[in-house]
Amino acid sequence: MTRSRFPLLPVRDLVVFPRMVVPLDVSRIKSVKALEEAMTSQHLVFVASQKQADKEDPQEADIFVIGTTAKILELLKMPNGQLKILVEGQARGKVQEFRTVEGKGYVEVDVEILSEEVTLTPEVQALMRQGSQLFEQYIKLNRRISIETSVSLNAIEDPAQFADVIAGNLLIKMSDKQLILEIVDPQERLERVVEILHAEIEILNLEKRIHNRVRTQIEKTQKEYYLTEQMKAIQKELRHKDESTQEMDELREKIKAAGMSPEAQEASEKEVARLEKMMPFSPESTVIRTYLDVILSLPWSKVSEDKLDLVRAQKILDEDHYGLEKVKERVTEYLAVLQLVKSLKGPILCFVGPPGVGKTSMGRSIARAMGREFAKMALGGVRDESEIRGHRRTYIGSMPGRVIQSLRKAKTKNPVILFDEIDKMGSDWRGDPSAALLEVLDPEQNKAFVDHFLDVGFDLSQVLFICTANTLHNIPPTLQDRLEIIRFSGYTEEEKLHIARQHLIPKQLREHGMDPKDVEIPNETVRAIIRDFTREAGVRGLERWIAALCRKTAKTIVENPGDKPLTITEKTASKLLGVPEFSREKASDNNVGMSTGLAWTEHGGETLAIEVARMPGKGKLFLTGKLGDVMQESAHAALSFIRANASKWRIKDSFFKTQDYHIHVPEGATPKDGPSAGTAIATALLSAMTNRPVKRKMAMTGEITLHGRVLPIGGLKEKSIAAYREGMDTVLYPEGNKKDLEEIPDDIKSHLKMIPVKHMEQVLSLALGAKGSLPRPS
Repeated sequence: MTRSRFPLLPVRDLVVFPRMVVPLDVSRIKSVKALEEAMTSQHLVFVASQKQADKEDPQEADIFVIGTTAKILELLKMPNGQLKILVEGQARGKVQEFRTVEGKGYVEVDVEILSEEVTLTPEVQALMRQGSQLFEQYIKLNRRISIETSVSLNAIEDPAQFADVIAGNLLIKMSDKQLILEIVDPQERLERVVEILHAEIEILNLEKRIHNRVRTQIEKTQKEYYLTEQMKAIQKELRHKDESTQEMDELREKIKAAGMSPEAQEASEKEVARLEKMMPFSPESTVIRTYLDVILSLPWSKVSEDKLDLVRAQKILDEDHYGLEKVKERVTEYLAVLQLVKSLKGPILCFVGPPGVGKTSMGRSIARAMGREFAKMALGGVRDESEIRGHRRTYIGSMPGRVIQSLRKAKTKNPVILFDEIDKMGSDWRGDPSAALLEVLDPEQNKAFVDHFLDVGFDLSQVLFICTANTLHNIPPTLQDRLEIIRFSGYTEEEKLHIARQHLIPKQLREHGMDPKDVEIPNETVRAIIRDFTREAGVRGLERWIAALCRKTAKTIVENPGDKPLTITEKTASKLLGVPEFSREKASDNNVGMSTGLAWTEHGGETLAIEVARMPGKGKLFLTGKLGDVMQESAHAALSFIRANASKWRIKDSFFKTQDYHIHVPEGATPKDGPSAGTAIATALLSAMTNRPVKRKMAMTGEITLHGRVLPIGGLKEKSIAAYREGMDTVLYPEGNKKDLEEIPDDIKSHLKMIPVKHMEQVLSLALGAKGSLPRPS
């Protein structure tokens, strides 16, 4: 075996064999420079195939190491800079080293030339003879190969060359040709080529039989069509059509004009044929008529034209909703891609967030922005699988599922369908609707969604599905896997103010018969309503209070018709709405044995008042306040951490044997669970043990481990909003949640001091005082 150095010429979707002459088009800069270098020396290059054809600049790992040394027979330079070359394969080679030539911009390789010696044994001769016969059969079945190739093959006596010529002319995958190239032993290569020839001939024979069968079927169909047309002509001459016949003909015309799938058209025509043979008023004929009415009313081929103007779409979304930039960006991205590819499988968006933040109305705005029809399906409380898949026609009063009904109402094949409250679905003996949704929402399956009532496939791939949910906990993981989750966070006070000014106040004034010009509600009044009467993530409660204010204002206007325009000041609003629902200033109640935690709920962020009482006892821990299992475990973990590190805070072991601790979270009727109160519980416990007050106006969140590590939590934005709303000025949060700071509005971050912590000692140092300075417990 010899070793030489050659310029490298990587090729795509092609394998060059030794003694094979191949024309190539070369345009890549590196390849052009490699050819120019080769033309200055021996006209030799090393041709190797790429593993992936789409790699524009292949690296060492992207190229097969076994290729062919080739001689450049002709080279022609085109006006556009491309090269057309004719190369002849010389010998197999294996790359030992890749090397980029500095300053010249091409790659050269050290190649080990592989020896292909073989003894012409009777077995090898038999293989060559069999290969020649099989190749002749292959050429007869595959007309794309010249018959002269077979003639020239018979003149070859070298087994290695014989195998390479056949392999080079076979119309098989590039990867299979590369495998043949990598077989160095000529006899083994011959055996592999004979194997492939056997398989290809079998496939070609099968294709030929299928082609003949299809041709025969077409001839039969043409004959049947001719006879049917003759029969129709005879019937037309013999008798006048009655009303029933006319109705059947009308149905058949409607079926043809509906643009159905072949499967649906065949099923419909079969039902018409059955109906034609029945008595007009039989119960079964009524079922068939209902079926035909449904199947004919579906938009099999009606598609609304998408309005792909991104500026217009952005304007509509901004008109309908304030903020929600991530959702708007996702919709404009979808429209941009649709504009480029013209056809795109609808994504399955899932809006997750508290009530009243605009999830459902955003779905309606998306439909308006895209110029599509909109249909909404409320899934709250749905327990029957047939609500999704439909009822079988064997039942009395059967009907299609809600998906098909929504398409009938939308009257187009590509509407926006919104599944509202998918986390509120249930399951019982009638089936699991969430499992039925898997087929509807899977882009790979919904091309042929089968409703039990229709019993034929309907293409849902062009529908843009949007789901809404308050939380992901109740959605099965298999269903979540099909969804693209987009979270809707709670609104800040500033965002609520903008929403009220732009949307809620004008809407409510119009609904209550007042002109916005006649009634002025200043920003200070709106802020007072937000602070004094609402504690919610969304704006639904705010809209109710604005509606109440509008009702009372309407009464005032009717009683005093001359008072226009009317300005509703903060003081006036207070008189009209009554006593505030919430205290304006709610400072932290932090004290000895009292800390403030932060929690996430379906309705947004909330603060948790953690209270710890210490009393003489036997070292027991009592937990009250309707705490869930996870929260109880956090309390035990917090106590174990403090006991394990008691010496750091000058607490004796005997202290835990003579004291009982009672942890209580007020609002005991409300269930509470989750790991994120761990830091607050531990702080309150140590505060009670050391009589050290927790710093006022400080809230904290984070999961605690037995070794005091503070682990990341979810919903940092909602919790920060809750802390700001409750008058806090400092929030301790896990260092692992630093990435979530971007989601928190700037006006919230400007009022809150956000301090990242990664260990409980940091929390205790900030909340109770520096490490080691805590007094001995009394």
